Amino acid sequence: MKVDEVLRLCRKIKPSVLGILIVILPMFSTVARESAVIRINQVGYLPQEPKNAVVLSVKQLEGRSFELIDTESGAVVFSSEFKVTDGEWGEFDYCYRIDFSELDKSGTYQIKINKPKTVSREFKISDDVYNGYAESILEYIRQQRCGYNPFTDEVCHKKDGRTMYGPMPDSSYIDVSGGWHDAGDHLRYMLTSGNTICRILFAYQENKAIFVDNFNDLGQPGANGIADILDEIKWGLEWMLKMHPAADRLFHQVADDRDHVGFKLPHLDTADYGWGPGSYRVVYYANGKPQGLFKYQNTSTGVANLAGRYAAAMAMGYRVWKEDLGDEDFANRCLKAGQEVYEMGLRQPGCQEGTPCRSPYRYSENTWADDMEWGAAELYKVTQNSKYLQDAKNFAKLINTNSWMGRDTASHYECYPFMNMGHYALFEVADKAFQDTLIGYYKAQIEGVKVRADQNLFNIGIPFIWCSNNLAAAFVTQCLLYEKMTGDTRYHALMVAHRDWLLGNNPWGVSQFVGIPKDGVTPLHPHTPMIPHLNRLPIGGLNDGPVYTSIYNSLKGIRLYEEDEYARFQSDYVVFHDDLGDYSTNEPTLDGTAEAIYFFSLFANLNH
Repeated sequence: MKVDEVLRLCRKIKPSVLGILIVILPMFSTVARESAVIRINQVGYLPQEPKNAVVLSVKQLEGRSFELIDTESGAVVFSSEFKVTDGEWGEFDYCYRIDFSELDKSGTYQIKINKPKTVSREFKISDDVYNGYAESILEYIRQQRCGYNPFTDEVCHKKDGRTMYGPMPDSSYIDVSGGWHDAGDHLRYMLTSGNTICRILFAYQENKAIFVDNFNDLGQPGANGIADILDEIKWGLEWMLKMHPAADRLFHQVADDRDHVGFKLPHLDTADYGWGPGSYRVVYYANGKPQGLFKYQNTSTGVANLAGRYAAAMAMGYRVWKEDLGDEDFANRCLKAGQEVYEMGLRQPGCQEGTPCRSPYRYSENTWADDMEWGAAELYKVTQNSKYLQDAKNFAKLINTNSWMGRDTASHYECYPFMNMGHYALFEVADKAFQDTLIGYYKAQIEGVKVRADQNLFNIGIPFIWCSNNLAAAFVTQCLLYEKMTGDTRYHALMVAHRDWLLGNNPWGVSQFVGIPKDGVTPLHPHTPMIPHLNRLPIGGLNDGPVYTSIYNSLKGIRLYEEDEYARFQSDYVVFHDDLGDYSTNEPTLDGTAEAIYFFSLFANLNH
């Protein structure tokens, strides 16, 4: 057993036993510091795809080859030489890559190194390794519900909210209950929730066959005749409809960073927004102008970012509820709202950012043409109005290849959403010449990531800004959509590397999804109130992910609650902590989690 595994077990051990372990842990540590570690995709590998692992070693390995062992028979089924790479990571001065793509036989395996004797965790090669995990993603999203929360079986935030910046008098009441909490806090944003709904709608449309019905519309156990993913989508759409109470009105945010007064369960929220602890919370109107009631303000310039995604969500919702569920009344409500908000975006180009209050941190989105492209393309599909098609083309040319892809850094949520779904939505209805243009946009962005990935031990090309895991998940999606558009698989290995990074093939050997895989090394102490108050893990949640060490050191209010069990794997370049106190790397997020549901559902759908 390696020292990091021992430390993880210590968290669950009684203090009396732990005292004994404190004496013997240095012995484990001494051995571990002389050994190598092997990093793999802990979910497993599909038979026909590239299969890679990474070895980090304190000393130069004496042998030049590795073996794959069939764990059932004990037989060596494959062996090959390491690929030595330049560079180091943390305390590990020697790094190696392992390629076993040639092995395509289904089974359970371990990678073995003889000197020093090291074996990997067990892993599977099988067509079904991704089965069921899309439902884990939904489990996390369901846990984030505001209003009635099936995870706590309580009703929270009954008094949301009191308006600010709207055409009505400030502090006017409007019912904006519902939707989802954004992360470990209790804020709700149109900025992230709109994208969340779009992502899960897209996953459903592309991979309907794999989604099941185990819960009712309230998220309680028990089938109701509708796939659970559709129950969750409707929960979000209903909230979005509330946030658009009239043809020319849109609200965009419920609560602000006054929420951040310690860990608290949603139904026991005591934050004070000026109407008393645990009472009304502010709801911000999308006026497209700078906002901020206290020290800090945003730099908003319009509402088109929100409007485009809103229109896309409502147009896709219209299709599903009309064609799949036969509910024309709800479908028509969605379409009408989507068209109205889209027109608001045309009148107010620019971005409505998240609204700060006492803290400088906010969602600083500054791209919007991609969102309007997406909304226009989806509206064209359901209306066949050529104006929407022309708008979509114009917005596509305006956004072009503008993205985080290829960059070293970007502001927090600057290029949001983190890949342009508008290009893919438009591709489905564009003429051949314009399809080639859209393909070119995607390809140029992927190439920008590839240049960076070619210089990275793990073949990762994302900048490690705050929410880097969101970038990796979005990049996986873009590569998969590029393949669907073109049939070109040249970037498939690059896509696999970024997916595998999220699932454990990273320096820390930790899957970035809580509880995925079920028997894997996954975060035990994510930054969420469910841990200290209920001692329950937010299964399925995707954490923010590793950040540049320089970013981590600059953030306010971070402190580790426990000794860093991954200290050996930290570097001056990038850090990650499985610690309740680290909101920068270890906090599950609503939209990042939703981003991943597409690739989980796609890979599960391959064997249906």
